Amino acid sequence: MPTVNTALDAPEPRERTPDQGSSHFVTAQDGLRLHVCEYGGRRAPGTPVVCLAGFTRTVADFAALAPALANGTPRRRVIAIDARGRGRSDHDANPQNYNFTVELADIVSVTIALGVSPAVFVGSSRGGILTMLMSVAHPTMIAGAVLHDVGPVIEGKGLVRIKSYVDKVPQPRDFAEGADILRRLMSAQFPKLTAEQWLAAARRNWEMKGGRLTLTYDPRLARTLAAIDIERPLPPLWNEFDGLARVPIMVIRGANSDVLSAATVAAMRQRRPDLRAIEIPDQGHVPLLEGDELLAQIAGFVAACDAKGRLQPTERDGHE
Repeated sequence: MPTVNTALDAPEPRERTPDQGSSHFVTAQDGLRLHVCEYGGRRAPGTPVVCLAGFTRTVADFAALAPALANGTPRRRVIAIDARGRGRSDHDANPQNYNFTVELADIVSVTIALGVSPAVFVGSSRGGILTMLMSVAHPTMIAGAVLHDVGPVIEGKGLVRIKSYVDKVPQPRDFAEGADILRRLMSAQFPKLTAEQWLAAARRNWEMKGGRLTLTYDPRLARTLAAIDIERPLPPLWNEFDGLARVPIMVIRGANSDVLSAATVAAMRQRRPDLRAIEIPDQGHVPLLEGDELLAQIAGFVAACDAKGRLQPTERDGHE
């Protein structure tokens, strides 16, 4: 694990409304700048929440969830992190650094710099894997975990599908064409998204730079998937999942997901009968974190983590 040595840069000069959050940059252990979007006050009474996006995803995935949690009851501080090579974080000159060890150190750098530990971690896909790894490497930093369409067993079929397009997505002329591209790639996973939802997905996947649309991630991330082979399953992460044994867990699965299977969710519930599981119909990997009902369920789970945190000192004393 790299030595943590962080510095919090000054916030950006532009203003944002509370629901959009405010941008900061944190210098990681190797000098690379990481973008963080922060919601809520630093003195908010609720347990903080840390949102970790998926493999090629950004803080935009939490644009509905983060303000809902920050402005809920109780109010709480929420930070969403753009992993290196994604969103507004710097791209790494060495793509070999797009790995779990470095990215885990990045998360530690950010949470220490911003003083948000312990926190409830909302980990989407790769962010959920990092959450499970964090439970082993830094267990006291986690007060609860939401595993968003990811679990200890990662289905090879889904990884092969993602590998097939990460660095091969066609270049759209505008966001409307980008929405059409994503619809062609992912309609089997998301058969009922509206035209507005596909357009919103395009705006999360590309951004306008220099008069042309560019991906919101470093295409060289594809190199980390080079060794993926459907005939060679990834090692399961049951030990890392079991590292979350002392904190509440919620899992959210898209019913059409080819990354997290229903069988894996069932096995997770066998190990953790108190696990809260939600399945989103007509959506795949990863289901959208939006809609009043889903946001309310996540907010309720996070609030329950507050109560669990207050009980932990008594439990450690042996007076349950």
